[in-house]
Amino acid sequence: MAYDFSTLKTHIKDTEEWLTRELSGVRTGRATPMLLDGVKPEAYGTRTPIRELANVSVEDARTLRIIPWDKNLLKVIEKGITDADLGIGVSTDEQGLRVSFPELTSERRTQLSKIAGDKTEQARVTLRGHRTDALKALDAAEKEGGMGEDEVQRLKAEVQKLIDAGNETLSSLLAKKESEISQ
Repeated sequence: MAYDFSTLKTHIKDTEEWLTRELSGVRTGRATPMLLDGVKPEAYGTRTPIRELANVSVEDARTLRIIPWDKNLLKVIEKGITDADLGIGVSTDEQGLRVSFPELTSERRTQLSKIAGDKTEQARVTLRGHRTDALKALDAAEKEGGMGEDEVQRLKAEVQKLIDAGNETLSSLLAKKESEISQ
């Protein structure tokens, strides 16, 4: 009986994608619209992401330009960004909002690296949980008599190889983010 690794591979891929999304929200020295994805100001009676309320574009390396589709939402968006406490400056003009990202201090860089490391560790814990689930499924298959002991050991080694490859990917994502933070 052959074991189906597709579920495990899907879980590993999902974990890698989750970490990529989480790390994209960690601020680096450059301004990117993804940094505002977690900001959801109260608009039209519900919390709404900024990208659904306005056009967000990069003006220069340290500045984002936000142009709301409804000009009445200027103050609401400004308050939402201020309340998010991202350590950025917000100014309003006749066209929309300008979000300025100050230079990162070495202390702030250390904090951001720690946050990125914590998120990576969460992803690693998730991978370990998926590995445990796969190993339990193999043990259950062995007890049912569908597989021999040698086959189970070989499949367990294959599971570990997949988890190791997933951990390598997570480590490379963290290293890339830390290099972005340190620049």
